[in-house]
Amino acid sequence: METDNHGLEILFSREQIAERIRELGAEITRDLAGEKLVMIGVLKGAAPFLADLARAVDIDATFDFVAVSSYGKNNRTSGAVKLIKDLDEPIEGKHVLIVEDILDTGITLTYLRKIFLQHHPRSLRIATLLDKPSRRLEPIQADYVGFTIPNLFVIGFGMDFAERYRNLPDICLMPPEAT
Repeated sequence: METDNHGLEILFSREQIAERIRELGAEITRDLAGEKLVMIGVLKGAAPFLADLARAVDIDATFDFVAVSSYGKNNRTSGAVKLIKDLDEPIEGKHVLIVEDILDTGITLTYLRKIFLQHHPRSLRIATLLDKPSRRLEPIQADYVGFTIPNLFVIGFGMDFAERYRNLPDICLMPPEAT
């Protein structure tokens, strides 16, 4: 397996990520042709994915952000989700795409989906860069998936460990000795 400049094993290179995001953008463009879209990034991890995905869709799109917390300073979810930053604009009657870095247990996206549906969007879809179905605790699926992965701890391209490694351009495996 290839390694990056820090000696970390690369799971998906920046080139693979860019190509897959272009493909996802084309799918979203096709599915919502002629419509307006509100892309909602889940901070902080989804910021790089949202930025690239927004440039890859060829429709009238705006974006907003929410911030939630379900992880502490370790690599385990607390199981309780807190909304830290809400939407800036109403989504009623609009096509909405939740953009997430990784769909893991499903707890966060189930929570957000429930909240957003209460605002009566015209449609609500989910795009995730990574899907880890083996860890799912809630029965939720994404409409657009970049890559499906096994139960691995990954960092880079927005994903972190205790707020570190978000800036890595590739998606790498977290070394077990670093956790």
